[in-house]
Amino acid sequence: MTDSAVREFRMPDVGEGLTEAEILKWYVEPGDSVTDGQVVCEVETAKAAVELPIPYDGVVRELHCAEGTTVDVGTPIIAVAVGDGAAAAAEPAPEAAAEPPAASGAQEPEPQGRQPVLVGYGVSTSATRRRPRKGAQAPAAAQEASAAIQAELNGHGPAAPAAPATPPATAAPVAPVAPTALAAPAVPSGAGRPLAKPPVRKLAKDLGVDLATVVPSGPDGIVTREDVHAAVPARPGTPQPEPEAAPAAPAAVAPAPSPAAAPASYDTARETRVPVKGVRKATAAAMVGSAFTAPHVTEFVTVDVTRTMKLVEELKQDQEFAGLRVNPLLLIAKALLVSIRRHPEINASWDEAAQEIVVKHYVNLGIAAATPRGLIVPNIKDAQAQTLPQLAGSLGELVSTAREGRTSPGAMQGGTVTITNVGVFGVDTGTPILNPGESAILAVGAIKLQPWVHKGKVKPRQVTTLALSFDHRLVDGELGSKVLADVAAVLEQPKRLITWA
Repeated sequence: MTDSAVREFRMPDVGEGLTEAEILKWYVEPGDSVTDGQVVCEVETAKAAVELPIPYDGVVRELHCAEGTTVDVGTPIIAVAVGDGAAAAAEPAPEAAAEPPAASGAQEPEPQGRQPVLVGYGVSTSATRRRPRKGAQAPAAAQEASAAIQAELNGHGPAAPAAPATPPATAAPVAPVAPTALAAPAVPSGAGRPLAKPPVRKLAKDLGVDLATVVPSGPDGIVTREDVHAAVPARPGTPQPEPEAAPAAPAAVAPAPSPAAAPASYDTARETRVPVKGVRKATAAAMVGSAFTAPHVTEFVTVDVTRTMKLVEELKQDQEFAGLRVNPLLLIAKALLVSIRRHPEINASWDEAAQEIVVKHYVNLGIAAATPRGLIVPNIKDAQAQTLPQLAGSLGELVSTAREGRTSPGAMQGGTVTITNVGVFGVDTGTPILNPGESAILAVGAIKLQPWVHKGKVKPRQVTTLALSFDHRLVDGELGSKVLADVAAVLEQPKRLITWA
């Protein structure tokens, strides 16, 4: 069968503009049959874990990327033999032996006329990497170049040994081609723009490296990640990547997972280095952007919530809340929604480009949730329109979905205000950082029995501390204080949920 029967499934954009995703787990392996819509792997983007279905029927021929590999959007991750090629996928060796008769006559030009099977990232050369035609020296060099380019694009070393692994399975003449293709690039670096993949260009920009000064080591004169890191020591203040550029070629497996980050003096017995990626990477970038963009102000209030705690216990016995999770967070969320209704200007965002304040007439209430993959903030859409039982159901579903790691990217888009409950960790309060694009975030501290003056006498009461951080560009001290005071007033006298409604 010809390679036209093999289809490459590329990493899709699963999160509205995200550029990469990490493969967490494969559910199939080479030789398995798959059907249209079957989930073949689970990937983690910067926002959530997502399961990817295959869009056609066939037999898995090759998994291009191992578990734990971070893959750019548009990169082939799995090859599937479809149609007549599905039967041949189970027996690659006999197929190779039967190839000469099939390759004669009019069938020979077929590999040259191949077109991309998926839209978005140009002609797929991955299939050529597996079965070069007899005597096709140039395509053989191209397949080795493609494999090396993919390794550099993903930034993962395991992809590098995949290129030398294929020549023994295909044809003997391929082995000497790879060194030739890799040795040539040092020369074709004449005038013009340096050759580099977009992720490598971004890396060079982030590190302040001029690509024109970098000596390329990739196929056809392409600048690789290691080339960029190797150029950093020439600049003052970054001496560590240079020693690691040398072992990258002979080792090919060990340097890639942590190439330029680990200094030579790194002691594995006393320190552990954890790669920053996925949700943690996105959270870090968002928090840095928020902290240094929006001028934060945080105000605090300590409030007696004894009556609120009594109401929580009463609601647990109410038939309207049967099967629903009722806790203090439910009434705190409702108190914040009531306060926003009284002061709608707090529910806004800052439009830097238009120099306008955008007041939202809906509340997408975000709830910060700690998950095994890091902190995420899914939100309840149009929370202001929900009744108390509906809000309880939405909160329960949001928390359970987050804990299972199944929160969709859409559930984390478009939040307007957020609640973070640090009290569950026994913390009294904090100064939370705003979610990017939002104007306020409420931190709820631990609810504890404390001595409190109640009706002229010191009594043990349930007390907590609230902290409200807000963007001082669009929320002044008066507005922020009124919103926080209203939340405290509702929690102190829950009947205001009725009187202020």
